[in-house]
Amino acid sequence: MKIMEVQGKVKLVGETQTFGSNGFRKRELVVTTEEQYPQHIMIEFVQDKTDLLNSFAPGQDVKVSINLRGREWLDPKTNTTRYFNSIQGWRIESLAPAAAGAQGGMPPMPPVDAFEPATDLNQDDNDDLPF
Repeated sequence: MKIMEVQGKVKLVGETQTFGSNGFRKRELVVTTEEQYPQHIMIEFVQDKTDLLNSFAPGQDVKVSINLRGREWLDPKTNTTRYFNSIQGWRIESLAPAAAGAQGGMPPMPPVDAFEPATDLNQDDNDDLPF
């Protein structure tokens, strides 16, 4: 699969949310693209990937590696099938110049091979939520 990326300025870094008895974790990031018609793209980070957002704040220029996810859901009340899409982030890096990166004292980002997309999602979880 081709590596997909979103590049822009961080608009919002959400708090980590925990769902259900299995402790599923999710955290949202909104990135505003810098093009003729800027887009506000919401990207979800799940499970252990939520911690990748700890050192990012609004205003930072970033590049986020993403996966597109799709899910089919059968509404038991109406017996109709609905489809939902999500954008899941699995890597994020600052696009700040090296001199600006020195202020936070962050170590350099490991190579892309060190990160893998989240695979520990329970796709067979039959809950009543449509997402």
